[in-house]
Amino acid sequence: MSHFNALRTKHPVFHYHSYRIEQQNGQVALRYDFSIENLCEFHPVTIIDTHNFALLNCPDSPEAQDLVFSLGLVELISYWKCACPPEIVVHCGHLSDNEINWWKRLWYHGLGEFFYRNEIVANIQDFVHVRSSSIKTSRENATPFHSASFSLVPIGGGKDSCVTLHLLGQMNRKLMGFTVNDQPARFETFAAAGYHPDQMLRAHRRIDPALLTLNAQGYLNGHTPFSAIVAFLGLYSAYLSGANELVLSNEASANEPSILGTDVNHQYSKSYAFERDFNDYIQQRFALPIRYFSLLRPFHELQIAKQFAALPQYHFAFKSCNIGSKRNAWCCRCAKCLFVYLVLAPFLLEGQMIAIFGKNLLKSPYLAEDLQGLLGNRIEKPFECVGTIEEARAAFDALQGSSIAAQQLLCEFCPEHNIPAPFLAEVERMLSYVCTIT
Repeated sequence: MSHFNALRTKHPVFHYHSYRIEQQNGQVALRYDFSIENLCEFHPVTIIDTHNFALLNCPDSPEAQDLVFSLGLVELISYWKCACPPEIVVHCGHLSDNEINWWKRLWYHGLGEFFYRNEIVANIQDFVHVRSSSIKTSRENATPFHSASFSLVPIGGGKDSCVTLHLLGQMNRKLMGFTVNDQPARFETFAAAGYHPDQMLRAHRRIDPALLTLNAQGYLNGHTPFSAIVAFLGLYSAYLSGANELVLSNEASANEPSILGTDVNHQYSKSYAFERDFNDYIQQRFALPIRYFSLLRPFHELQIAKQFAALPQYHFAFKSCNIGSKRNAWCCRCAKCLFVYLVLAPFLLEGQMIAIFGKNLLKSPYLAEDLQGLLGNRIEKPFECVGTIEEARAAFDALQGSSIAAQQLLCEFCPEHNIPAPFLAEVERMLSYVCTIT
């Protein structure tokens, strides 16, 4: 905490100076200019590859500029956190008091793990104060939105996005995939669903090396709400391409805190609370006819795992391991690998599981402590995108021969979701399948 306070005193202001949109050679480049007083400048860049789709809406229209400006507001928190200045000054756009409160809510909850692991005591009112330009964006003469009537689907390469692709395929819904930074599993699972690489809209986000240098020098580091970046970058990409929906693969389980008895949630920007807030922001700030929702929001991880187990075309393509993602492998030494193994194991034979993972992870002494965290026998769940304690216990009990808790979870349907009516029938068919006793 003393290091946090010393940094805030030494570096009192974070500046969001400007953003630029540059279009050339089949790409749209988004460039940002940030700085921290008495420290350094940051100039991150995100590139969207546009060679394989038509730009139905102008990349630098007034609406597009506002989308890119807003993306900068979530991008900046990765740089702000290294010194946590007590003030953020936004020079390149106006924010109302309500919008400032919206952003503070995202930053604060999205940094909950960062504050916890760095032993920082903060509150949502005072962890940062925000000033913005007094020049308001005009809403007169809005540019019409040109629609291509399709869904843009973020592809992570794990079991969840595979199930979403399966459901949309059952609907014969026209779609494009969307990925932020390339990983082999994302393209392999997309191909397993029957799609061509040219049906993937690709973005590449580059961290300014200055941030990594500061981290190496002892400035603060930690988890940020990456899924919120995917949300805003996906929304801008949906705008460019004319998509009507941004269809996520986040489940009900993402709502559970990582620290028992707190609201610290590693998955905050995958939660229903963020999904609801983001839709409100879309309507109030941009007034765009683009829906943002998770097709899997009503389901538990255990239900998704059962559906995935019935889709063998994906079994050797998917990867959910953050550590092994660059090598396109399961590291078999992290809590994410363990959790995926745990929830799939009740629905596949042990030989099938070992064929996928290479070993039985439930027998690994190295993962014994993580297993206790997943089962709720420690105050902390692992800081990974894993399911609820109830789900982990139900899966574990099912493997021991007691399937009562698992069967109850398999038949639940969370009512908190934003799924449009045309998509609900396929979701309900999935519920009917996973709830069936086999």
